[in-house]
Amino acid sequence: MTITTLSSRELNQDVTRAKKATKKGPVFITDRGKPAHVLLSIEEYQQLTKQRRSIADSLAMPGIENIEFEPQRVTIEPRPADFS
Repeated sequence: MTITTLSSRELNQDVTRAKKATKKGPVFITDRGKPAHVLLSIEEYQQLTKQRRSIADSLAMPGIENIEFEPQRVTIEPRPADFS
């Protein structure tokens, strides 16, 4: 993976270069010498975001209602505390 760094001015002057650079890795875009943005290929972005799906998103997935799930019942019985 290669990290490319471009200033905002360089990005504005040659967007095609920045797009091509994303095939090798992320492109850091700087404002006044400080990293301000990151340009990624869509594949890298999807890989990063798919791992962080919330449980609400997972439960809202189409077809989820067709999955059979019947967890075993668990019986929890209280017992006296042992303070010895």
